[in-house]
Amino acid sequence: MFMHRSKTFSRALLSGAVASAFLLVAGQAQPAKAAEAMLFTWENLAEPAFFEEYAKKYGKQPESALFADEDEAFAKMMAGFKPDVMAPCTYEVPRWRDAGLIQPIDTAKLSTWESIAPPLRKITGMAAEGSKVWFVPQYWGITSVTIRTDLAPEYAEKQSWDILWDPKYKGRVAALEGVDDTVAMAALHLGINPYEKLTPANEKKLRDHLAKLADNLRLVTSDSTTLTQAVASGEVVAAITWNDHYTEMKAENLPVKFLRPKSGVMTFVCGFVMHKDTKDVGKALTLIDSNNSEAATAFLVKDMGYGPANTKALKAIDPAVREAAELPEDVDGFLASGFFQQAIPEKDKLVAMWQEIRALSGR
Repeated sequence: MFMHRSKTFSRALLSGAVASAFLLVAGQAQPAKAAEAMLFTWENLAEPAFFEEYAKKYGKQPESALFADEDEAFAKMMAGFKPDVMAPCTYEVPRWRDAGLIQPIDTAKLSTWESIAPPLRKITGMAAEGSKVWFVPQYWGITSVTIRTDLAPEYAEKQSWDILWDPKYKGRVAALEGVDDTVAMAALHLGINPYEKLTPANEKKLRDHLAKLADNLRLVTSDSTTLTQAVASGEVVAAITWNDHYTEMKAENLPVKFLRPKSGVMTFVCGFVMHKDTKDVGKALTLIDSNNSEAATAFLVKDMGYGPANTKALKAIDPAVREAAELPEDVDGFLASGFFQQAIPEKDKLVAMWQEIRALSGR
C-alpha cells in the first residue's frame, strides 16, 4: 500500500481540486462553495480507485482533504472546517456525534449497504433511527507490532508485544502517534482494559508503562514512508503498525512479521460519517457508495492489505490476492479474535498524558 490511517498531513493537506476550494475566513480555513462532494480522509484513501463510481455518475472527481489522525481531524472540524463525508474509525464516531458534527445516514439510499458483512452493519452504538446509521463501514484491520525477523529472531516465534519494552532494543522501537493505538496497546499489555475508565491505580501503572515505552523509542510517527524506511534500514527493529504499513514493508521484500499474540490483537473498523452541514446529501451518498465499490474493494485488499466491509465484492477477488493480504475468510471470527477498538473514556486526558510523556522523553 501506502498508508491508510495516515501519512504526513503536511505532505499534502489537500488533493484534487480542493486546494482552490479554501478561503481564509476569520483566521480559519474554510471550504468555499463547491459543486462536488468533499471527502475528509486518511492519505491514500483518496486514491482514484475509490472515486471511480462517483466520477462515472457525475463526470467529475470529488474533492478530498487529508488528515494525519482523527484528533487532528476533530480539531479542524471544531474550528469550522465543513467537508461532506469524513472517514473515522468506529471508536471515534461517538465523540464526533456528541459534538454535533455529523448526521445520520439513510442506508436505504446506499446501493452497497446490503453487500456489507452483517456483523459490520450491526456494530454497537452505530444505529440511529429507522434505517439510518451514524457510520457506514469501509474496511477492517489490525493494530499490532511489525518486527524485523532477522534482527529480532527471538521474537519471530514468540508473538509478543514485549519487544516494545525490551531493554535490548532500546532506541530501536517505533510507536504510532494516536492514543487509540499506542496508549490502548500499552494498557492491554498490562492487562488493563483501556475501554473502561481508569482507576487512579491503573492510571499510574499506565503512565509508568508508557514512560518506559517512551524511553525505548527511536521515533513516534504514523507516516508510512518514515516507518518503512526506518524498518528497512534496521534503525527500527519493532514498530506498532497497521495492516497497510506491514503490507508496504512486505512489498519492499523486507524480512518482517506482523505479530499476532495469543491474547489477541486490536481490531478496528473504519468507514464513513456524513457532516451535518453537507452541501448535497445525494452526492455524499454516492461518494460513500463509490468507496465501497468493487474497484475500491480490490484496492483495499491488494494495495493496502485491509479486509473490506463489502464482502460480496471480496468474494470476486482472486484467492491468491486474499491470501497474500493474510485476510481471514470468516469476518465474524476475525472480529471476535481480538480486542475490538472502542471509544476510550476520558480520551482528552490520555492525549494530554501521552503528549506530556513524549515531551519529557524528547519523542
